[in-house]
Amino acid sequence: MFTQVYKPVFGSLGWSALVALIPILFFFWALAVRRMKGHVAALLTVVLAILDAWLVFRMPVDKALSATVHGMLTGLWPIGWIVFTAVFLFRITERTGYFDIIRRSISSITDDRRIQALLIAFSFGAFLEGTAGFGTPVAVAASMLAGLGFDPLYAAGICLLANTAPVAFGAVGIPITAMAASAHADSLLISQMVGRILPFASILVPFWLMVVMSGWKGMREVWPAALTCGLSFAITQFLVSNFVGPELPDILAAIVSIVCLIILLRFWQPKQIWRFKGEASAAEMAATRERGAEPRLTGGQVFHAWSPFLVLCVMIILWALPAVKAFLGKATIVFNWPDLNKLVAQTTPIVAKTTPMAVTYKFDILAATGTSILIACIIAKFICRQSWTDWFRTFADNLHELRYPLLTIALVVGFGDLFNYSGMSATMAMALAATGVLFPFFSPFLGWIGVFLTGSDTSSNLLFGGLQKLTAQQLHMSPYLTMGANSAGGVMGKMISPQSIAVGASATGLVGREGDLYRFTLKHSIALVIFIALITSVYAYVFPGAIPQG
Repeated sequence: MFTQVYKPVFGSLGWSALVALIPILFFFWALAVRRMKGHVAALLTVVLAILDAWLVFRMPVDKALSATVHGMLTGLWPIGWIVFTAVFLFRITERTGYFDIIRRSISSITDDRRIQALLIAFSFGAFLEGTAGFGTPVAVAASMLAGLGFDPLYAAGICLLANTAPVAFGAVGIPITAMAASAHADSLLISQMVGRILPFASILVPFWLMVVMSGWKGMREVWPAALTCGLSFAITQFLVSNFVGPELPDILAAIVSIVCLIILLRFWQPKQIWRFKGEASAAEMAATRERGAEPRLTGGQVFHAWSPFLVLCVMIILWALPAVKAFLGKATIVFNWPDLNKLVAQTTPIVAKTTPMAVTYKFDILAATGTSILIACIIAKFICRQSWTDWFRTFADNLHELRYPLLTIALVVGFGDLFNYSGMSATMAMALAATGVLFPFFSPFLGWIGVFLTGSDTSSNLLFGGLQKLTAQQLHMSPYLTMGANSAGGVMGKMISPQSIAVGASATGLVGREGDLYRFTLKHSIALVIFIALITSVYAYVFPGAIPQG
């Protein structure tokens, strides 16, 4: 039995947290400064983290290796499986020419890249987050934007930025329901608190995206679209999260925002059509269409081309239904993980209770979201009239293209598991919790760190939900404020999570340029988590009556 040690350096929580931070800082340096390829940086970071866990935090080498391998397999299944199948579906439509029709259909709504980003990255991405989560929205939306002609760095970066506000209610509310179960709390009250924090970000993010893409002047040209998209999403998100529960805020808010934005575009269009540098101007594109280079599309053609993605949505929703999930789950293989299950003990802060950790691995071959996407890929083969030979060739080409991104995903999830089971993540969490009356400000940073390490708001909530609750009770604060802050702050770490970076890079052909993507998202992630921290502090000390009470 290995019992986690939280103050191995001079008996000091602060020094121990700084030492625990070393692998993370190295990973940032390797990607952002040295511009190493993602899989190389991830491999070196894992080696450094194993040494840190063994030499400083006293975790036996065999258990450190076991935790890393457990994480790597989790990175491949189910996360890597989702990425592979999502990109595979896009490749099918691209290879058969149907994505060109999709591109033209979106251009018929608007040629403006900013509006296209709102429709696909923000609204459609939120729908995918609400139904599937776990990297699906970035993988699908980023590949779609790249296919439309977006600069690959912007295609990935914009989708990572947009995939913030919906993450807390992703995968039909799993992050919140999982936290409620693990912390023995009311899921509706957590949902209400998150629903009173995140709508402010939901309004802000569309404007933020426009500034990132086209500057302040460009944002002012499309402010009606950004306001319509953000406000409709935020209002729906608030109402559903506060009066229904955590399962449907993303799905309903995404649908409402898409409908509202399309209605707006029937009566309003930006005066200046914005395109990336080097692209054909709006006038040149109009002239091309007038010359008949691109004949007018029929409604049947548009519906046919979009059908693979409509099938994708149907399959994901179907897989999320409890009855279907339970039926498919019968084929799931679950086993205790060797040399780790109940052989690592964590000490719960404050109450000083030592508990062995149960560690299992689940291979849900039918129930996994990636399997639903694979079925959509099979149906798309018939929709796109693709031969089996070409379908399998596309499959093989996709696997070859994604070999390094999938390795990167496996390594970074392995790093996250090692960080958690060694006790390094708990050390950093307790250091933040020691801030006392400033804890409402710092509590979102716990979630932010958790999502950075694991790539998942669900995992972050499971890691730190109990700590947030206990710390708040000791400080005589509402635990629902800090638990909600953990989830809301965590979503801002999604865009810099190594897992998310790898997904975005693999979906847009940026393999080897993960460092560029990090530099693109890092400053926005820090700014937005500070924004959430300020909102949390206002609730704690200015409007405590607005905090849900259990």
